[in-house]
Amino acid sequence: MSIHTSFNPKGRNELKYAIPKAEYFVLRNKLMHFLKRDPYAGVDGKYTIRSTYFDNFENKVLNEKKEGYLKRDKYRVRIYDKCDKVIHLERKSKRNNLTFKSKCKITRAEYEKMRVGEIAWMEQDERSLMRDLYHEMYYSQIKPKTVVDYEREALIYPYGNIRITFDMKIQSSFYNTDMFNKNLPMVDVLEPELVILEVKFDEYIPEVIKHLLQLTDTRQEAYSKYQLSRMFG
Repeated sequence: MSIHTSFNPKGRNELKYAIPKAEYFVLRNKLMHFLKRDPYAGVDGKYTIRSTYFDNFENKVLNEKKEGYLKRDKYRVRIYDKCDKVIHLERKSKRNNLTFKSKCKITRAEYEKMRVGEIAWMEQDERSLMRDLYHEMYYSQIKPKTVVDYEREALIYPYGNIRITFDMKIQSSFYNTDMFNKNLPMVDVLEPELVILEVKFDEYIPEVIKHLLQLTDTRQEAYSKYQLSRMFG
């Protein structure tokens, strides 16, 4: 399953908000008059994302996020709808206020090797992102840390390369990284009445979208699904 993600090599802006579910329904209905659903989503406009995040014993990635480092990298392995047909290794990087993403396809067997610490093969891999991850796994001792599940509804608007997503039902496996287990035990980590709204754009937000996004009860925060997943450990 391919998912439209609007990667931009020049970096993207991201705004994140926690909104009540009631406001989510109102906002989504307004946006639907101007934006289109992600063409790869299901019939209800949603799909499930499962990501395994990497970190080390000292929680380097988590602490850099909490402390707001202007230069930081986060690695994850991502699948959709709990299916191993398409598996991506991704790196999400922050440079000042811009977000950069890079990704490459990997196999289930490669992930399982990473999971148990068999990484020597990565050092000379033809994929540069895999070599970068090897460097981090070897020198910073990062490794698969936790699995995060959530349901996403995505809307897109071509002018300004706008992508608006609503993430809900965020769950964590804590320290179990068996991501291809469809029955992996998960625990809710987001308040049930909240939805995470993300607004991603290149250089500007068109006025019509700005007007529609005037929310009444909104907390703009650096909501990280990985950070939420580590609330309890």
